[in-house]
Amino acid sequence: MSMASLGKSISFNSLLLGLFALITAALLSVTFLGTKEPIADAKREVAKRALLEIVPLDRHTNDLLVDTVVIPAEFWPVLGIEDGVANIARQDDELVAVILPSVAEDGYSGDIQMIIGINLDGTVAGVRVISHRETPGLGDKVDLNKSDWILGFNGKSLRNPSPDNWKVKKDGGDFDQFTGATITPRAVVNQVRKTLQYFNADRERLLKAAQRPAATPQPAIKDDKNGG
Repeated sequence: MSMASLGKSISFNSLLLGLFALITAALLSVTFLGTKEPIADAKREVAKRALLEIVPLDRHTNDLLVDTVVIPAEFWPVLGIEDGVANIARQDDELVAVILPSVAEDGYSGDIQMIIGINLDGTVAGVRVISHRETPGLGDKVDLNKSDWILGFNGKSLRNPSPDNWKVKKDGGDFDQFTGATITPRAVVNQVRKTLQYFNADRERLLKAAQRPAATPQPAIKDDKNGG
């Protein structure tokens, strides 16, 4: 093959590769744009369901997803988050509860992401695990779909039990662990306690900020599944 033919062949192949790369990039862009909104909608739906499990419709009249207060950066390490907001539940203009993001970073298989609802009197309104990688059949019992263990936090506070007893029973505390799995429940119990301690430390500022009425009234989240 002559040098001229070789050069033409290389140029043609380069052109084909460039065209292929361009088409691939275009297809990826179209796919991303086409799935971006559905993914965002799916995440919103998951968040909505979790919030409603903690503060059901009969306890609030506002939109939990948009009625929020910023959490100061100084408290992020305590909550195990990199940024975040507190979701506010209110019945008309009366505050009902605060729902906080919280991450137990010492789970058996990594981070355990939760949302924790706290009533104004400092008692737990509810805890839900929204993401984890714990071992199926063992650590995954923190998920309400697998076990009702997580409901054991309802009504608890730093007075019931005392902070020293916010441990699993194996460590001398008041909370059950799972058969064959202690690390996961230990991590969750510890993180719920730390979240309650954060609420106590930031309570005055948090509730003062939450007292500001929303700029425009927001409807309560609709629970289509239950016809609400």
